[in-house]
Parts: sequence; structure tokens; C-alpha cells
Amino acid sequence: MERLGIISNEKVHLEGESFFCDNIDMKSLPEGLSKRFEVQVFARKSKVQRNSHKINIKNMTISKNIFSYILKIIKNNKYQKKYLIISLSPYTFIACLLLFILRKKVYLYLRSDGYEEYKCYSKYLGPVIYHLMFTMASIQSKLIACRKHILKNKNGLLVNPSQLNDKWFTERKPFDPSKIKLLYIGRIKIEKGVFSLIKILKKIDDEFSFSIINSEKFYDKKLENDKIKIFHFKNENDSIIKFYDDHNIFILPSFTEAHPQVLDEALSRLRPVIVFSEISHVKRDREGVFVCKRDHKSLIDTIKYIINNYKDIEKKMNNNKLPTKNIFLKDLTQIIKNEKN
Repeated sequence: MERLGIISNEKVHLEGESFFCDNIDMKSLPEGLSKRFEVQVFARKSKVQRNSHKINIKNMTISKNIFSYILKIIKNNKYQKKYLIISLSPYTFIACLLLFILRKKVYLYLRSDGYEEYKCYSKYLGPVIYHLMFTMASIQSKLIACRKHILKNKNGLLVNPSQLNDKWFTERKPFDPSKIKLLYIGRIKIEKGVFSLIKILKKIDDEFSFSIINSEKFYDKKLENDKIKIFHFKNENDSIIKFYDDHNIFILPSFTEAHPQVLDEALSRLRPVIVFSEISHVKRDREGVFVCKRDHKSLIDTIKYIINNYKDIEKKMNNNKLPTKNIFLKDLTQIIKNEKN
């Protein structure tokens, strides 16, 4: 079986002999590719416990700092000719340059628009830093992205990331219009727009509930009130599906997104999705996705429209052609095996 090195910026927690992470892609992507390649995964070591997802990979190497990270890649480089780098960060950028020097074949998989992400951390300096990394990394890498605009007019191949399998499309729970039950599943980060959304929701007088499903145990308790609750959970498909089914509208408040998989998850359970205008592009041809302004009046108007017109919206959502995990892994495998190059 062909060997493949997978390099990620994600942090992984070691507990006994088992590895855990918070990001579902850090689990599903290496596991899926391990059925098609002999994989060796390189990731960062987490200082805090992360037990949302157990990673079922034997060859996993984690490093506590950048020096250890690079040394372990050098030590193992003779075993792999091809490397898949997941996302571009200072860690993976240095690894990318190193692999160029070692004359390895590098596939750089970009899951989001780094320019927009880095802008959230530093409005002016952030995009400059990302531009330098992206420009240099793209010189010899084979670029893979989930959206064309992420490639910034450079040549690359597109994939449709997905965690969806048959289970997501069966035994859907009916929509309950009697109560406004809002849901967000994801990280509590500035770029995810959660803090902005909470401020907006606190201005709404209408009766509603808002659940934040977060994979990290630690968060500011001040974010909660009688209407807003934060839940920690272990990310397994059955429990995720239950959260979607127990709510009636999903809100994705991010300032920047490329191909948010939670959007397709919500639609697969026939739950309408609200996004703000900054990421209106994620709607694409999806039925059941509604764009509103980032203010309380626009948000409550959109919510009420969905509640009052759900039957018509549901009919349209049933026509969505959503990507699946099997198709995504098949396409990615073909790219790495040069069958699509």
C-alpha cells in the first residue's frame, strides 16, 4: 500500500495509548485515508485534555513545539514520498518548506480562506502574513481546496468535504414551529462570530432558546443566561444528530467560512440555516439557507419567516444534493494518486 504523510496544525491529546482531538476532520480524514494509504500523521501536542474524538490511527506523532515538530518530520521523511498538509499555519508552512527541500511531493489542502481568518486576529498584519505563507507554499505544492476563491486564481483542484453518511438522511424528526429553538455547533472563537451573535440575541425580546454545542470544556460562564445555554459533548454522530433534531433552526454566525460542514449537516436533517451577510457565499445552490444582516431586527425577521413558511421550505430542502463522506474521500484519494492530475 502506498505511503502518505499527513501533517496537521491541529492539537492532539495523548491519554494512555489513545489519541484525542476536538476537530472532527483531524479524526475522520486520517482514518478515511488510512483505508487507502499507509498513513503517518504529524500533529501538535495539546496541553489541555481533548476527548471529543478518539483518533483510530496507529502511526501518530505529536510534538510539543515547532522544533520537535520539524525534527520528527525529518526523522520519518525516508518512509514517505507524498505528504498531505491540512491547512496553512506557521507550523505547517515551515513543514511545507522543509518538504520542498527534501524533494517530496506536497499536497496542500486548504479548508478555509486564510486571508479572512488571519484578518480576525490582526486586521492589517494578519492578511500580509498569510499572503507570504500562501505565495511561497503554493510554488511547488499541489493545491486542493473546498472553494475556488480560496485558491486566489492559482491552479488547484476542488473537493467537497463532508461527514455525511446514510444515517444523516434517515428517521428525521418533524419540525416543531411552536417554539423558537436555535442551535450552533462549533468552537467558541472570535472568527466564528459566537460572541457577536450572543450580543445580538440578548437584544431580542421574543421568547426563544439558543443552544451552543461546544467540544471544549472551558468557556466563559458569563456568556450564558436564561435563554442561552452552552453544552459540552463528545462528538459522535448519534449525539450530533439528536442536537439537530431537538432544535428547529441552525445559526452559523461566522465572519469567515469556506465550506462549513455543519451547514450540510443541518440541511440533511431538514433544519433551515441562517448565516450573516459576511458569508453569504456559503449558500450557493443550497435550499433552506437564509442570509440576514448582523443585527437583531434582521435576525428575528428571518427567524419568523422560517417559522411561518417551513412547509414550503422543507419541500425545497428535500431537493438538495448534498455531498457525502465517501465521495469526498474517493475524490481526495484520486487526486493524491494522481488519477485526476
